[in-house]
Amino acid sequence: MNREKIEAEDCMEISEEENKAFYRMNEREILQGLLTAAKFKTDLSEAVTINIKRAGQVILSFRIRPLGEDEYTKCRKQNTNYKRNKQTGVRIAESVDSARYRAQIIYEATVEEDRAKIWDNKEAWRQLNVINGVDLVEAVLMAGEKDDILNKLDEISGFQSMEDTAKN
Repeated sequence: MNREKIEAEDCMEISEEENKAFYRMNEREILQGLLTAAKFKTDLSEAVTINIKRAGQVILSFRIRPLGEDEYTKCRKQNTNYKRNKQTGVRIAESVDSARYRAQIIYEATVEEDRAKIWDNKEAWRQLNVINGVDLVEAVLMAGEKDDILNKLDEISGFQSMEDTAKN
């Protein structure tokens, strides 16, 4: 039975057996879709070029790639200050260094080749008196530029507003 036909008919419910049959018939396509979707971390076809303009001139250009939820979570954990609860002994989040978190997200999303040339540039570290690439992101980019980059990153990483989702 055709899946679209089944879904189009409001009054007809899909039996478990029909559902299993559909997935068996389309197993290859489903597997291919899953494998293609999982490539976003290494496939640069979804990378976007970011141009930082000041006084009407592009002063810096680099590419960002979509991030996975695990990468966002890692960045958040690394920029969260924890405090141990004296009564329970459990560590609880006390605060997040949001400026550094935002800079680390941009650093992690930068395509590795561009990250090596730009954010991991040791001469820039020396001249701007920073100790790593995340610090360089903080030193170089203005708050509004970070906002624009993070908005673009959210877009390519699959985060959509509820309005966009409802339209689709």
